[in-house]
Amino acid sequence: MRQVTIVGASLAGLRAVEALRTAGYDGVITVIGDEPHLPYDRPPLSKRLLAGEWEPDRILLRKADDMDSLGVTWRLGARAVALDLEQRRVRLADGDEVPFDGAVLATGARARTLPGQADNRDLVVLRTLDDSLALRARIAGGGCRVVVVGAGFIGLEVAATARKLGNEVLVLEAGPAPLVRGLGAAMGAAVAGVHADHGVEVRCGVTIEGFAPGAVLIDGGWHEPADVVVVGIGVTPATEWLEGSGLAINDGIVCHPDLSTGAPRVYAAGDVVRWHNSLFDEEMRVEHWTNAAEQGAAAASNLLAEDTGLRTTPYAPVPFFWSEQYDRRIQFLGRAHAHHEVRLVLGSVEERQFVALYGDGRRLRAVLGMNSPRQVMPFRNLLLEQADWDTALAFAMTLRT
Repeated sequence: MRQVTIVGASLAGLRAVEALRTAGYDGVITVIGDEPHLPYDRPPLSKRLLAGEWEPDRILLRKADDMDSLGVTWRLGARAVALDLEQRRVRLADGDEVPFDGAVLATGARARTLPGQADNRDLVVLRTLDDSLALRARIAGGGCRVVVVGAGFIGLEVAATARKLGNEVLVLEAGPAPLVRGLGAAMGAAVAGVHADHGVEVRCGVTIEGFAPGAVLIDGGWHEPADVVVVGIGVTPATEWLEGSGLAINDGIVCHPDLSTGAPRVYAAGDVVRWHNSLFDEEMRVEHWTNAAEQGAAAASNLLAEDTGLRTTPYAPVPFFWSEQYDRRIQFLGRAHAHHEVRLVLGSVEERQFVALYGDGRRLRAVLGMNSPRQVMPFRNLLLEQADWDTALAFAMTLRT
């Protein structure tokens, strides 16, 4: 294996490069990225970069000279449009082809949009560095009315930053509570309370009927004025370029537990991957920073293992994500679903500082904390051990000091 091609100049792609070089791989590595930028950190896009506290050079994942030390051929501003597994080539939009002996697919995801959004300059998304800078230019001076459509993490982080900049902000959500799919209704409502503390209304159960100049049209014919509308309704895995490749696609690239795609020496990592996590006995696709970083390294390690005839290792982590909104830091470990029991075990929702456990009646499934990092992170070992519910509750009692 003398040439590895990584499709996606992302966090996952960069971590794959680093893992290859750290393991001693000295062959050619080519990284293809459809953006013109070297790999950068995405969490600041909705926070410090958007707020104007940081500039783009601050969010690069490695400085330029550090990037040079990796010995990578960068193909930036180059969009992959096809994968030829028989000829072992990636075709680019300009017609060029990049060969590979081994590959890591890390193309991430794209922001979902609303019908007609492309024709309305007042409707924007936040997914890329350029998106963040464009939105910052519109709201940096304050005094705007910003309407955020979608109360997911990106939407709520944008709402918090826009409010901090002195804008009037309204969040519209179709579901019964913000973050209901990930946190459940009760804990989603707790997060909405943080926004209410800062004068931001999070209005749920809303149907968007359309848009008029300077307004959002919602159910009942109501017009909500808006200088800018930020659409944060989730993402779609970037897999369209893989149509006809022979890889299994189902809301992401369907991978084996070791992140292999089923094609020889072709692995995937990051937001684009759907795989079976044996720790939770569940097929999942995870869109968070920690997963992208760890999965990129794991995919590269398994690619090298396959190439040298060694056994590959299943990727079975405890999912982890965090969000910063105003002066609150939200942390989440594990995997929760709507049917899980939620038990507040430390602190209080009213004080905006607490820890809640999620269980399925048998075992601990997830942990949520707000401004409680020292109480949240110790539960990671319990999740790795697949601790039962009673053990988790008893452990929580030992943290009440």
